[in-house]
Amino acid sequence: MHFEILVENKSGKKMLEELVPKILEAKDTCNIFSFKGLGHLPKNLDKKTDPNKRILLARLPMLLQSYGKTFSNYPPNYPATVIVVCDLDKRNRKAFHNELLSVLNSCDPAPETRFCLAIEEGEAWLLGDLAAIKAAYPKARNKILKGYVNDSICGTWEKLADAVYPGGAKALSARGWQTVGIEKFKWAENISPHMNVDENHSPSFIRFRDNLQNLSRKNAATNNDATA
Repeated sequence: MHFEILVENKSGKKMLEELVPKILEAKDTCNIFSFKGLGHLPKNLDKKTDPNKRILLARLPMLLQSYGKTFSNYPPNYPATVIVVCDLDKRNRKAFHNELLSVLNSCDPAPETRFCLAIEEGEAWLLGDLAAIKAAYPKARNKILKGYVNDSICGTWEKLADAVYPGGAKALSARGWQTVGIEKFKWAENISPHMNVDENHSPSFIRFRDNLQNLSRKNAATNNDATA
């Protein structure tokens, strides 16, 4: 099976480049594309957007429309799925998911698609594996890590910064958003190689992992039945 994974930033891509191969079957293939932020869904879904801006939600209607047409030409024994990974941030989960579904339902044909929301932010998936954080940052502050509630709306990246960055989130924020982005990439780069996808405690990561595994196994079972 083939997966096209869309993620909102470079740190998310870096993390998934490490984690996705640990989840998928050996015969599966995958492309991971990062964007320059999440943005907002366009009010007019038929309006073309500037591809050079590379904002995930702004581009999503056109991307799904294009994937729908492309995937319709794939052979039955090699299906493809779009996986959209984005942060929930402060949004209402159900309402946001319904907005994303409305974009998908406007496509004809609609590609097989799963929307996977990191709650509250992508760093929640890193914080779902405290052993991996300690492996990457042995001096990480245990009290802060143990006080984190998985997938809580608490200022997730700030929580990780308080645990691993000298001076915590306050010191990091004072250096500006560009530095914050660089540090987030470093966290993904350093922590994700140590992560065990079967032992992660983030519910939103578990949903992401299970979506990929279920799709992959379902396709493998279908192919085995066809050749039996």
